[in-house]
Amino acid sequence: MTTVLRLGTRGSALALAQSGLVAAALRDAVAASVDLDVQLVEISTAGDRSSAPVSSLGVGVFVSALREALLAKEIDVAVHSYKDLPTAEPDGLSLAAVPPRVDPRDVLVARDGLTLTQLPAGARIGTGAVRRIAQLGALGHGLVAVPIRGNVDTRLRKVADGELDAVILARAGLVRLDRADEATEILDPELMLPAPAQGALAIECRADDAELVQLLAAIDDPATRAVVTAERALLAELEAGCSAPVAALAVLAGAEIHLRGAVFSLDGRIAVRATRTGTPAEAQQVGRLLAAALRAEGADTVLGVQQ
Repeated sequence: MTTVLRLGTRGSALALAQSGLVAAALRDAVAASVDLDVQLVEISTAGDRSSAPVSSLGVGVFVSALREALLAKEIDVAVHSYKDLPTAEPDGLSLAAVPPRVDPRDVLVARDGLTLTQLPAGARIGTGAVRRIAQLGALGHGLVAVPIRGNVDTRLRKVADGELDAVILARAGLVRLDRADEATEILDPELMLPAPAQGALAIECRADDAELVQLLAAIDDPATRAVVTAERALLAELEAGCSAPVAALAVLAGAEIHLRGAVFSLDGRIAVRATRTGTPAEAQQVGRLLAAALRAEGADTVLGVQQ
């Protein structure tokens, strides 16, 4: 007997690629026990319908419509880019799986194959993320951040057409679109620390569907869940939304999580940085301790300036 699973996704090329990969991984993971037919259901979100800067749209603009469809039983599963999720836990839903993370680093796609340090002062770099804008300012190279929206094709076309000298994107998105070779440089996190949970996906279903929660657990990756939990705990403890100039990256080395985080002023002139370590079982605590360390160095004051 075939089990039909309606998988909700945004309609962009990247979202569909991500959801297709999740569907394939799930079918493969349960093939021995379940004949699974995964059907993608496109859901339009408020973030997709607006052309305004993401930072002005509020928290959860790419998520709410998918969650509403889940709760209304219009879909069975939702696939999110984890970094888009609000930090508050939703009622009635379960984060049933966090698949293996793709490279969380940012990349530069620049004209003439240039790297970030080769771009001249005044070069125009497209990005819609205040975190990236702030870190470009922190470099002190005179680079000009140009706020942009749009899908990956739209952003890359702005470089190809000469409208921009470069754009900064998440490497994970290019990898999932099979376009990783278009990056001219993978940015060292020392220069451009990623967003919390960048490169990770979040798979949600209704919390009362115990059978489906168990099924989705087949594609959960405990190592990814641990490091992303630490990064997200930092974000939640700072009470900063997903569009705030907060950056974090956790890596699992042996049996220890190494978490580094930073808070920036919008112009990048002020940066507060700190690190903390702990075990995967302590992931939440590691994030909270790092938030406390950043607060002790003035993070709340820096974030307060932006609000």
